[in-house]
Amino acid sequence: MSSSIDKDVADVAAPVEMLLTRAAKGGVWRRLIPGRTAGHTVVSLANRPELLGRRVTGLASEYARIVTGKSSIGPGAGDRRFTDPGWSGNPLFKKLMQAYLISAESARSLVDELELEPRDAERARFAVDLIADAASPSNIAPVNPLFWKALLDTGGASAVRGLRNLVSDVSSAPRVPTMVDTSSFRVGQNIAAAPGSVVLRTPQFELLQYSPVTPTVGVTPLLIVPPVINKYYLVELSPGRSLVEYLVSMGQQVFVMSWRNPDVRHREWGFDVYGEAVGAAIDATLSISGAPSAHLLSLCSGGALSAMYASHLAALGKQEKVATFSLAVAVLDQSGGGTLNALADKEGAADAVRASQERGYLDGSALAEVFAWLRPNDLIWNYWVNNYLQGRPAPAFDILFWNADTTRMTAGLHRDFIHMFVENKLARPGAARMLGSPVDLSTITVDSYIVAGVSDHICPWESCYRSTAMLGGKTRFVLSRSGHVACLVNPPSNTKATFRVAESTPTDPQDWLELAETRKGSWWVDYAAWLADRNGGTINAPTTEGDDDHPILEAAPGSYVFDN
Repeated sequence: MSSSIDKDVADVAAPVEMLLTRAAKGGVWRRLIPGRTAGHTVVSLANRPELLGRRVTGLASEYARIVTGKSSIGPGAGDRRFTDPGWSGNPLFKKLMQAYLISAESARSLVDELELEPRDAERARFAVDLIADAASPSNIAPVNPLFWKALLDTGGASAVRGLRNLVSDVSSAPRVPTMVDTSSFRVGQNIAAAPGSVVLRTPQFELLQYSPVTPTVGVTPLLIVPPVINKYYLVELSPGRSLVEYLVSMGQQVFVMSWRNPDVRHREWGFDVYGEAVGAAIDATLSISGAPSAHLLSLCSGGALSAMYASHLAALGKQEKVATFSLAVAVLDQSGGGTLNALADKEGAADAVRASQERGYLDGSALAEVFAWLRPNDLIWNYWVNNYLQGRPAPAFDILFWNADTTRMTAGLHRDFIHMFVENKLARPGAARMLGSPVDLSTITVDSYIVAGVSDHICPWESCYRSTAMLGGKTRFVLSRSGHVACLVNPPSNTKATFRVAESTPTDPQDWLELAETRKGSWWVDYAAWLADRNGGTINAPTTEGDDDHPILEAAPGSYVFDN
């Protein structure tokens, strides 16, 4: 993995603020591309007619070579759209593919040569990419060899099934191709099925305590704070792919917050309400375990909430409740460039806040739709070909099942996140407040563990890395392979698993990259060992969950996880 490759990954990153802003707006185009950028692009083109003329002339010459069979244009090594032999074996399909590839490349190059402001240039590139990806001949049934193969192999049944799949998908939100066969999974049976109990229920969350499987456990328990969008069981997927299951098997006491799926009744819940919820979960975890402090691991948007609450504890002189502080694919500092960072602006943020206030919440399905359009080849057109052109069912995959199980975000929390991210308040000590305390992340002086994904387009690893300079304690930064979700679901059984780690954290992420060594295996193993070194020894495993003040309410995974 080279520094240049990592920079390319970061340049297509989508900050959380942009996702929350665009998801609240109506219409895919309006959500993703501000209209004024199109106007600026047209004006720039009108002022550079010679540039457009050169591009048209060059295209005409390349088209002539394609028609005569003399062109060497071909898809890139990582382009999976044209891997079927039919694209190279059929002369017509090959010419169409080549014409498309050179046209898309020419359009992208044209935008690069226009004299646009940096923000407009990034937006225009993104718009061209959206259009170019949609226009690929691989998405058009009559000219995709996979369509004809499926049609012949099934006697026409694939076309019928494909049409049925299309009608089903467009009939309800998020109106993108179905990514997963949900019939293969049952929450509490073959996913989110680790034994445990609900030991606390509040209006905002349920606290799950997992049953130990080792004779002794670490003195210090681990509390996991999941994202506030989607369900908690990203950390508890299928058996063998569950972070919770693995940590419990390593002798770690594990507690997990399961957020309620809020509705319009809860519209006013904001940072303070969710901060109090994190505090209640910490207190219950300490009460049940009898430990003076707890490890805190927070994922994605849960990371900002936990960081703010940990700073609040420090302001109160109660930081001893937190033994260590860990973040997974979480960005605290929203500064930095990138294509999709250019899509975020204060005007759009204000519109987004008004939209969610009117409704009472941000719909998770809208967020899922925006998320999909940020990676259309992987999350839209790949399934378009599979589901509609080939008439095949979506695959059964636990990560995609979790991803489809969306939840809402209260209008109050949406508003607070937007304001915090647009103004990048966490990067400025005292700019944000939690429960009346000014937030200063440098006051979190316990040891920290931060994990990021090298190809994460939601929380780019360089952005995650910046947290190492914001927190006040000694930090271990780990860079895992894969993207936003896949880097977290990385069991030791994954023979392809690798991660990078260094013993120091210089200010510049590229300097860290030069120091880091690549290790085979899963970061789960590294994290379990890191926790064990800070567990304060071991004790006999508890024989039951809960305590007198926190009796067992029901078996895990509880009730909130089933809220729709």
